Amino acid sequence: MSPVQPLLSSLPSPLSAAGQQRFWYWRGWRVRYWFNPGPGGIEDRPPLLLIHGFGANLNQWRHNLPALSQGGPVYALDLLGFGDSAKAATLYGADLWADQVADFIQTVVGVPVALVGHSLGALVALTVTHYFPDWVKQLALITVPLPAAREDLVPGWIAALSLKVESLVANPLLLRSLFSVVRRPSFLRRALRGIYTVPDQVDEDLVTLFALPPRDRGAARALCYLVRSRTNTSFSPSIKAMVAELTVPTLLLWGELDRVVPISQSQGLAALSPQVTFMPRPGVGHCLYDEAAEAFNDAIDRWRQGEVLNNETSG
Repeated sequence: MSPVQPLLSSLPSPLSAAGQQRFWYWRGWRVRYWFNPGPGGIEDRPPLLLIHGFGANLNQWRHNLPALSQGGPVYALDLLGFGDSAKAATLYGADLWADQVADFIQTVVGVPVALVGHSLGALVALTVTHYFPDWVKQLALITVPLPAAREDLVPGWIAALSLKVESLVANPLLLRSLFSVVRRPSFLRRALRGIYTVPDQVDEDLVTLFALPPRDRGAARALCYLVRSRTNTSFSPSIKAMVAELTVPTLLLWGELDRVVPISQSQGLAALSPQVTFMPRPGVGHCLYDEAAEAFNDAIDRWRQGEVLNNETSG
């Protein structure tokens, strides 16, 4: 019998000291979330809810959640199939994750939120806002995977891997061998250094938060379902149509050095809706929330308070 792998929630981290990590059961599946009620006296600000990107988990906000919780209640969760949430054997898609997030807001948070999503998480946050606008007061999108094509929903190295996986899904032995390579810290370290604009920011804690979840029971099977789901035409509603129909104030942040979802893909996106404020971020890439955490935290905190930020739609 293989040894039981530690959960991310069991490891010492800034998040463990700065808030509470709990489990919530949705449709019978385990979902991990993080929560900090924030200081008293600022109940007029909506709770923040942060949604991670593909392959990541709520620990990706390690340099954000403690600081953001100083300005009011903050939540973050692991999407189904990622982090310490269940590696469900089901078809995945924006609608499924949006239902998960919407039910979390209604059941756990209990009031409308300021929703923040990164990459795949931005797609999910946008979908939640589209279908459940009464539960979202503000929306912040950190890069949006445009167009909604399979290659643009995940980092390039994951997309390339997924193509290989698709050819191997009928052969579990080959898939297991490939998966054992992908989840190695050395492999993940090289991949992350290709994504981060400053490779030295890829420390051991960051590698660990990506390396542990793929060791969960059922993780390889969940990857198969994720790969199959991405090929489905119903994986996501039209992103441009959802942006055009926005009814809540929306902040769009994009790293000018993003090598995963290039900023050129933002062309014309802000013009689709008067609700969108576009803020290109110089000197940072795909993980701008981590690469320039202090500047990101400041922008989100001011946006949450209703401050009007510079609207730059030239991107």
